[in-house]
Amino acid sequence: MRRKDREITDFNEIVKIMEKCDVCRLALNDDDYPYILPVNFGMKVDNGKVILYFHGANQGRKYEILKRDNRASFEMDCSHQLVFDENKAECTMKYESVIGKGRIDILPEEDKMEALTILTDRYHENHFEFGTAIVPRTVVMKLTVEEMTGKRR
Repeated sequence: MRRKDREITDFNEIVKIMEKCDVCRLALNDDDYPYILPVNFGMKVDNGKVILYFHGANQGRKYEILKRDNRASFEMDCSHQLVFDENKAECTMKYESVIGKGRIDILPEEDKMEALTILTDRYHENHFEFGTAIVPRTVVMKLTVEEMTGKRR
């Protein structure tokens, strides 16, 4: 990281930033160009490791890519605030962000409910009892974070 003064190295502080974010951008390895997609996510910390959960319909390009290469990078950001200095006629942006990488696995049927509960509870103030009829038609992905860095301006 070029600007060490903006780097966040404390694991718990990075997790707090991730908890504030509402979208995660995944970058997958698709031959000549990266394939990037914004996704909703669920998150848990297990024995000092961050695990991210995503869901989607049971077919699509991302699954074809993941079959060939399950490595992924991710990015999420929040706390955006435009800072404008009228005297200097300059502006910049305040933000917090996390980038990282890991491997994505498709969860088996028996692990979907826990992951979907983590994911849906993230976006609801109170626990959300979702209909289970959709579960067999839903693919649930798990990204185990291998490496991540945080940044704040």
